[in-house]
Amino acid sequence: MKNMARILRIGKAALKAWQFRLVAVLGLLALMWACYPVTDATYSNPQDSGTGQWLIEFRTGEEKVHIEMRYERKSEKGNHSNSHGFSIDPGRFSGLTREQAMSGGAHVQFQLKRDAGTFNFEGWFRDGNGSGHFTFAPDRSFAAQISSQGYGSPTDEQLLSLAMSDTGFALINELRVQGYERPTLDQLVAMGNHGVSVDYVQGLKSYGYQVKTIDSLVKMRDHGVSLKFISEMASLGYKNLEAEELVRIRDHGVTPEFINEMVAAGYPQLSVDEWVTLRDHGVDTKYIKELDALGYSRLPVEQLRQMRDHGVNPKFIQELKQSGYDKVPVEQLIRLRDHGVSASYIQKMKERGHTNLSLDELINLRDRGSRE
Repeated sequence: MKNMARILRIGKAALKAWQFRLVAVLGLLALMWACYPVTDATYSNPQDSGTGQWLIEFRTGEEKVHIEMRYERKSEKGNHSNSHGFSIDPGRFSGLTREQAMSGGAHVQFQLKRDAGTFNFEGWFRDGNGSGHFTFAPDRSFAAQISSQGYGSPTDEQLLSLAMSDTGFALINELRVQGYERPTLDQLVAMGNHGVSVDYVQGLKSYGYQVKTIDSLVKMRDHGVSLKFISEMASLGYKNLEAEELVRIRDHGVTPEFINEMVAAGYPQLSVDEWVTLRDHGVDTKYIKELDALGYSRLPVEQLRQMRDHGVNPKFIQELKQSGYDKVPVEQLIRLRDHGVSASYIQKMKERGHTNLSLDELINLRDRGSRE
């Protein structure tokens, strides 16, 4: 009984100590909450139409920073998670300094103003890495202005998209000055989402391109026809290509790097169609160098295409050579491959006493059903 009473006393003492610690922790949390600044950025303003999370990384020696913004879009099919990332001059942020970002730990509140609205950020930075939440406040005056210009009334979701991509008056005015058709609101959003910026439109003009239609602009950007790509192609002698040609060669993987490699392998000044043909049929510098080592140098593009299509590879040619058939013409190589005459088949025929056969004789034997 004495032991039981002793155990109960110890238990009561432990319970009181735990209760004291719990009260202390709750008190500390209450104090922190009371001291935490409650601002418009802390809670969504009634005028805010979007919320989400942000991540920013400052890197030493780099002028721009990368920001990633994640948010949800509502639709008839439910909510969908979205993200939008871009590089930006940190000077565009109002209320955020590099010192804050690179500190050992700092609570931050800052803004990013765009024509279509303002992003209000709140969060934490440490050693150049920051994260937190943002709210978006649409700019109603911007909405009213573009509505008065005949674009219609943008929804809050459209304003959010336009602000994300920094699509606003500058692009609208540039399109008008260059004589482009007036885009719809949906087209403006699409242009922003696909990276059709003022710099892109002005850059196209400097290279002699005025695509005219908004859909063509979006298509070019969507298919990877960047200003850098156009410049590099021009430096290789491919200037003033049609917009559709640029899209086509980009879609087929004809890059400046591919062209430079092929030129070094002995194929300069090919037409766009020839480059597309080579790329589509898997003719690369590795294939060309292997053929060259076997004595098939600088073959015409059409022969390269046919050989690749019919499965005439360096291994097939090498095995024929080892079987006694060297320097076989390209047309015959293709015939042999098409009719199933391989090195192993030739060896079988030799074992059956068929030696010193011509290529035509081998093909005839194979066609008549002399099986391996």
